[in-house]
Amino acid sequence: MPIDNFADERDFKLLEQDRFTFFVLKRVLALPCELILTDHKRLIICLSSNPFPVWIWTADDATPAEMEKAYGLMKEKGYLDGNHTFNMKYQLAKYFMKKTAEESSAPQGLAKLSIKKNMFAYDNPKPLLPASSTSIDGKLWQCQAADLEELFEMTCDFHKETNVPMSDKDEARAKIEQGIKDSLYYFWQNSEGKNVGCCIYRPNGDLASLGLVYTRPEYRRHHYAENLVYEVTKIAQDKGYLPMLYTDADYAASNACYEKIGYILRGKLCTIGA
Repeated sequence: MPIDNFADERDFKLLEQDRFTFFVLKRVLALPCELILTDHKRLIICLSSNPFPVWIWTADDATPAEMEKAYGLMKEKGYLDGNHTFNMKYQLAKYFMKKTAEESSAPQGLAKLSIKKNMFAYDNPKPLLPASSTSIDGKLWQCQAADLEELFEMTCDFHKETNVPMSDKDEARAKIEQGIKDSLYYFWQNSEGKNVGCCIYRPNGDLASLGLVYTRPEYRRHHYAENLVYEVTKIAQDKGYLPMLYTDADYAASNACYEKIGYILRGKLCTIGA
C-alpha cells in the first residue's frame, strides 16, 4: 500500500481507536513536522523534530508484515542510528528490539534498542475530591505574565528530573508565554505565598491532557500535587473537556496519587531507544 507524507482526516479517525495512548500523536500531526509517513489505514509514523520521540501507531492486530514495514521505513530513513527514541505499542516494541538485536552485530549494524520508559494513559470522567483537601494549605494560582521566568525555571527542572525531551530554551519560553496568555498554566501557592508546584492542561478536540505536574523537591509529601492536579482537572472538565494524562508506569507513587482523584487506566505504551 502506498505511503504518503501527509496526514488527513483518515489518520485522525484511526487515532480515535487509541485516543488516550496516542493523544499526543494526534496533536503533533496537526503541526509542521520533520517526518510524516502514513498509509491512512494501518500505519502512522510522525516526528515533530529532534530531540522528541518518533511516534509510531499501528493497529492492535498488526501483522508481522506490517511491523516489518514500520521497521523498514525507520531503517531506510536512518532513524535506527541510536540517536532517536520511539513511542509505540508493546507488540511493535518487541519486534523492533528483536530486529535490532539481530542486526546490531552485523557489519554497519544498527543500534540495539531497549525499553527506556513504560507509560500509562489515564482519563478522568468523574474527578474525586482529595481526602487531603480539608487540611491542605494554600490555593490554586493561575499563572500570569509576571510568572513567566519562575514557570520556565520549573519547566526546566521538570524536564531535567524526568528526562523528558524539551524544546530549545527560546522556543520553550515562547510556548510557555503563549500558554500563560491562553490561561493554561497553574501554580499551587502555599500559605506562605510560595509557588511550590505547577501543572498545565492542553485541549485537543474533546480531550484535555494534563502535564508538567511538578512539585519542588523541598515541598513534596505535603499533598500539594494531588490537590493541584484535582483543581486543574476540574477546570478542564468544567470547560467541557475529558481530562487525561500520561504517567511513568514505573512510578507507583504518582500513579496512586492520580487514581485517588479519579483517574482510570485506559492504555499502555512504551518508549524505546538505544
